[in-house]
Amino acid sequence: MIELETLRGIASVLEVPCPFEFQDIYIKELAIDSRKVMLPAQSLFFAIAGDRHDGHNFIEQLYENGVRAFVVKADYAAPNKLDDAFFIRVENPLAALQMVAAAKRAQFNYPLIGITGSNGKTIVKEWLYQLLNQSYNIIRSPKSYNSQVGVPLSVWRMKSGNDLAIIEAGISMPGEMVKLERIVRPAIGIFTNLGQAHDENFSDANQKAREKLDLFQN
Repeated sequence: MIELETLRGIASVLEVPCPFEFQDIYIKELAIDSRKVMLPAQSLFFAIAGDRHDGHNFIEQLYENGVRAFVVKADYAAPNKLDDAFFIRVENPLAALQMVAAAKRAQFNYPLIGITGSNGKTIVKEWLYQLLNQSYNIIRSPKSYNSQVGVPLSVWRMKSGNDLAIIEAGISMPGEMVKLERIVRPAIGIFTNLGQAHDENFSDANQKAREKLDLFQN
């Protein structure tokens, strides 16, 4: 089994060589937001470029705060002063985050409940947790972490001490749920409802329903 809790293991999943001095560094936290890094020495920061912010712009600040491991785009040119940091260069840092989470999910075979739908995902997740937490050691999505980044961050929290997972998954565009299904791989599926959220991005309600149902294709 790959030791995903170390930089060596994560680099192996991403098919990137890991220098000897970084191989055994323990990674407890996957980070995408520079403001929320709690354990800098044990964090791996994924420099994801979004509509409003580009994670690459925060690397120097994170370095000054103690982060030394980063997943960046292949063409990122690191400043010389960061010469003791480890940069995992990939084509797409978001896809890399999802790959690492999928590898983490594959290490556990206890049941996972996957929840999707236009509304109600979080409240159903919390209801289930309240109903089941006396009988199971449950890992569940924090807050409403159900996006393309939220799902992998949720799955990363899975541990061998758990015996049930409850993960929510949401989409706003066609083609997104297929990516999340590879990470979540639910044994039990719940579809809360089909509402009007993100209607503008789908041809009709049938297409949106089919896209959401991709979470349960296996």
